[in-house]
Amino acid sequence: MVRELLRLGNQQLYEVSEAVTEADRPYVAGWVRDLHDTLMAYREQYGAGRAVAAPQIGLKKRLLYAYMDRAYVFINPVLTFPDDETYELMDDCMSFPGLMVRVRRHRRADISYLDETFTPRTMHLEGDLSELLQHEYDHLDGILATMRAVDDRSFYLEQMKRDF
Repeated sequence: MVRELLRLGNQQLYEVSEAVTEADRPYVAGWVRDLHDTLMAYREQYGAGRAVAAPQIGLKKRLLYAYMDRAYVFINPVLTFPDDETYELMDDCMSFPGLMVRVRRHRRADISYLDETFTPRTMHLEGDLSELLQHEYDHLDGILATMRAVDDRSFYLEQMKRDF
């Protein structure tokens, strides 16, 4: 089911999410379906979107969903950084379409997580994928890209497509 995305300013976006527990297992498939449907609806409307975090649809659980070449489900992810190399980039977010924010992210990261079958996994991330999952992971801790702006001049509005 397509869920409403919480927008910038909604206080729920600033809350820390709770771990997905064994008791939550029966609900995970439904949550993942909602995240998938919401991401696909956003893509249809805005022509963008690679991933979504559960808190963005009002679900305060440590759950991320990404769809690139296939679906990826990250339950209770933990990010670590193998080195200190960072870079600056323009970041956007489904919770504030049209607003771009210059942020600094780690070039490389490692993510440990449970997949949709609760099987432990790890993945090494570089470049765009590293940036993407750092962005989504921040949502789990109530951190938005606007809070990671490199300075007070790091905000840009994109021209939005309008249907007339």
